[in-house]
Amino acid sequence: MRVRTVFLALGAAIGLAASSLPMSVAAVPPPQPGSLTKHEITATYVSGLSSGGFMANQLHVAYSGLFQGAGIFSAGPYDCAQNNLSTALSACMDTVLPRKTPAELEALTRTRASAGTVDPPQNLSGDPVWLFHGTADQTVKTAVNNDLATYYRDFGARVAYDNSSPAGHAWVSPIGPNSCGTSSSPYINKCGTTDPVRDMLTHLFGSVNPAASSLSGKLVQFDQNTYVPGGNAASVSMGREGFAYVPRSCETGPCKLMVTLHGCYQYYGLVGNALMDKAFLNEYADTNNMIVLYPQATTLAGNPRGCWDWWGYQSAQYPLKSGPQMTAVVNMVQALRDGSTPTPVPECVTASNYAHTLAGRAYASFGLTYALGSNQALGLWNTLTSSSLRQTSPGYWVKC
Repeated sequence: MRVRTVFLALGAAIGLAASSLPMSVAAVPPPQPGSLTKHEITATYVSGLSSGGFMANQLHVAYSGLFQGAGIFSAGPYDCAQNNLSTALSACMDTVLPRKTPAELEALTRTRASAGTVDPPQNLSGDPVWLFHGTADQTVKTAVNNDLATYYRDFGARVAYDNSSPAGHAWVSPIGPNSCGTSSSPYINKCGTTDPVRDMLTHLFGSVNPAASSLSGKLVQFDQNTYVPGGNAASVSMGREGFAYVPRSCETGPCKLMVTLHGCYQYYGLVGNALMDKAFLNEYADTNNMIVLYPQATTLAGNPRGCWDWWGYQSAQYPLKSGPQMTAVVNMVQALRDGSTPTPVPECVTASNYAHTLAGRAYASFGLTYALGSNQALGLWNTLTSSSLRQTSPGYWVKC
């Protein structure tokens, strides 16, 4: 009963929301194989909904020195899930279990900043943050979204919060294919004549020009393996293909960058270009000098719905700067900002502590195991205790 309901909710909880206007626009152009090249980026923002919204918040918090603001549809505060699926489902979407308060999560953020695993939260002060939660959205409960607003306000962000729309769990766009109150694939809704995308961009940028009625830019399809630590996107539940919409004006002049993260059941391998076509971002990109980066997650054991990692299904470091998905997205951003290509990070090797010692990746002392070179403690020396290690230089291994 409860378990089935909660898992159905997880599928939705990682979708998106939309708005509407009676208009017709050209479809997103067909993708052109290419790579992420250097552009003159003046500011970088992040947006997303549900799992993409949680991920957008993680990126904004962990890399607050890089991102200048965020637009989030239906999500909760930073690291609400605490590396626990049950907490994610029953406390950070539904509210049948207790969850960390915004104040507790703010203290956690400060502690992590002191350790250098996230940027200083003082950077969030003054940042524009736009939040959306529909009254028909039962996937992520209102109280959880309210916590996100409180978290940001307590750090001094300039928060605009639209919580009066009758929308379901979806990205709301003037050209969304679904009716306003629904929560179903492809999780892009239309709500009368409202345009939350315009509202979001106006709050983030200060003002926006009207959306284009046809698109003149190009959709670049690039290989995400290039930007993932270890060079294997599938290993961190990311798809091979990523996309970037580049307006013609951005080929030669300065532009803003918007990173947009899909929700569960919204990844390219399942719904194709639905979000890129109907989110109504490209239309504003053309008239407001804005590149839109669309990274892609995919399915993996423990992540059958293709969600972004906001509860630790892929790595316990998921909300930190060192999180594999976080690092990959930031590597994409840096490629667009300065043309850099990341140095491949060796893949993690997961094995029993006993196997690590046999392979020369670790050594044992008095029944305990330590990583060779770094001397990091790995726990008991036996075949039942496992660790993940990567080699950063010859004979030097560290925990992943």
